[in-house]
Amino acid sequence: MPKTSEVKQLVNVGIVAAFATLSFIGTLVIRIPIPATGGYFNLGDTFVMIAALLYGPLIGGLVGLIGPALADAIGYPQFILATAIVKGIEGALVGVIGGRSKGTSMVQPVVALVVGIAVIVIGYFVFEAFIYPLLGKTIPFFKVTTFEAALGELVPNFMQGIISALIAFGIWRVFRGRIKK
Repeated sequence: MPKTSEVKQLVNVGIVAAFATLSFIGTLVIRIPIPATGGYFNLGDTFVMIAALLYGPLIGGLVGLIGPALADAIGYPQFILATAIVKGIEGALVGVIGGRSKGTSMVQPVVALVVGIAVIVIGYFVFEAFIYPLLGKTIPFFKVTTFEAALGELVPNFMQGIISALIAFGIWRVFRGRIKK
């Protein structure tokens, strides 16, 4: 007979797998190219945020690390590094701030989602404006963007974050009382 902790770990693996898959699909299916950097607008963040709000930082971080990065492997492999780090941090921070929020207050989840949006915008800007151009000097694979191009991607990344956060918030409101803690 498995121990309760083993069952809980197995359930958590299943939750990560399910949400990582949803995030993968949300990232892969809706891809609107952003010509400035060669990146793309998508809704994968919705599932990173909702996993983090419902299940906390570990699950949110793992979902962010796995799902969107795997989607980048199909057609956009140069962005896997940025995506894994940025989305992993996004999921972890949203989970730390708003994960498993108790009561009827909407403040914690809203603050968490705003932080998630900021992580997306700032994280990709840092990678595209500074890290990738620096790496690109010695590794041509990463020579995909410039500071100017990263500036051009600020608004699309902000819009991606807002739309994903709004959808995640709506889903969280529906399911928050139905998820067994």
